Amino acid sequence: MASFKPALVIVDVQEDFCPPNGSLAVQGGRDIVPLLNDLLDRPFAIKVATKDFHPHDHISFASNHEAPNNKPFESFITIRNPLNLSETQETRLWPDHCVQGTKGSELLPELNVEKVHKIVEKGQDKRVEMYSAFADPFKNPCVDKSGLADLLHEEGVTDVFVAGLAADYCVRYTALDAAKEGFKTRVIEEATRAVDPSAMDEVHRDYEEAGVAVIGKDDESLKLVK
Repeated sequence: MASFKPALVIVDVQEDFCPPNGSLAVQGGRDIVPLLNDLLDRPFAIKVATKDFHPHDHISFASNHEAPNNKPFESFITIRNPLNLSETQETRLWPDHCVQGTKGSELLPELNVEKVHKIVEKGQDKRVEMYSAFADPFKNPCVDKSGLADLLHEEGVTDVFVAGLAADYCVRYTALDAAKEGFKTRVIEEATRAVDPSAMDEVHRDYEEAGVAVIGKDDESLKLVK
């Protein structure tokens, strides 16, 4: 049998992304925790939880931009690569969220964090947006890498299972980057929730193009993790 060394990556299951008090709460965000805890009970070779961990002056916060182009959820801005000003990226502005040292940045208390081997913090460079748990989207050059790719490669991981929040943003870009890194990548559909569920058709098209599989919690591949 071909080698199979699976990793579980749980993305951004934090207070600010969950009801009842999150500043950027994803509907049903807390509802996935029982399934996540079930996954954490399984013998994945490595289990990672990621955290958005922003400075207060992060470029993605609407509050750090001037009116009228500073409406959370509605406004978009152009970010220039601070290391190569010719490379740009359009990004949506958000309410302040997951600010370092605040309650909103904490992982949910009901998540079995003691089963996690490594917590990876992301989005710490105020100059760039970073949805993916691997790196910011700039290519020439990349500005901020989390070290997650190195960790998974060093552990000899072959397969990456992705879950968490939000399905249409940080889960999406984490899964796409996992595939780019050469891992066989699967997203566990019931273990995610989206900011905008109507965007999921587009997300699934991206996955298909990248070779990322969307699986259910009873998929045969998860039964191999035992």
